Amino acid sequence: MQATASSGRVVLVTGASSGFGRAIAEALSADGFLVFGSLRSPAATPPSFRTVTMDVNRDASVAAAVAEVLRSAGRIDALINNAGVGLAGAIEDTSIEEAQAQFETNFFGTHRVCRALLPHLRAQGRGYIINMSSLAGRVSIPFQGIYSATKFAIEAYSEALRMEVRPFGIQVSMIEPGDFATSFTANRRRVAADGPGSPYHAACHGAVAQMAREELANRDLAPVIQAIRTVLRTSAPRLRYPCATTSQRLSVVLRRFLPDATWESIMRRTYRLS
Repeated sequence: MQATASSGRVVLVTGASSGFGRAIAEALSADGFLVFGSLRSPAATPPSFRTVTMDVNRDASVAAAVAEVLRSAGRIDALINNAGVGLAGAIEDTSIEEAQAQFETNFFGTHRVCRALLPHLRAQGRGYIINMSSLAGRVSIPFQGIYSATKFAIEAYSEALRMEVRPFGIQVSMIEPGDFATSFTANRRRVAADGPGSPYHAACHGAVAQMAREELANRDLAPVIQAIRTVLRTSAPRLRYPCATTSQRLSVVLRRFLPDATWESIMRRTYRLS
């Protein structure tokens, strides 16, 4: 069932300075949506959509940005929670502070923006919230354990939120990308303890190098953009929209049925772990 036309509908996209966020914001703007993309600092190349300054780690910044969009456009019809960061390293090597910082952006940042916008969406009796999850939120990845944990948390959060806000006419969905070539690869941070002195150093670097190869091999972001369009054009969208290669999508299905030991063996071979 189709929703209203895109023309004039207002969309807020967080983390729109690069990667998925910028590609989504530009595509929706070209489709006729009135797009506001949130940036922490001005973009080096001016985007084709309107921008608003927002740091998802700060309550006041999120509240001010949402208020600015509402003053400018009068409403917000859809929120795309895309802001996030990557962190690689062994779990033992990851400090509490590093793990907390990862959750602060990837999970609590999403929660901040949802809380800031939900009163408006409830008042208008309709709206969309699209949270960017990941296949790593369904299948945990070695040496991205904390990142995977943030995405597992987004999965649980979105599933509960969807049930809570449905009576108010608000639809909640998740996009679950697999490996794509975006700025995420270059911006992925390493934990401070991931040095030659770490017993995990060689294995971690080999696994992360494999991740990077798989990400850089897939430069077509169209499946993710099309999934966003599908949600916004549907009055009753699904909860999950996996966007990945056939083999990656199949792996998520297989994970539900294979014994843990078999699945672990597959993952260890994939990332060349002993």
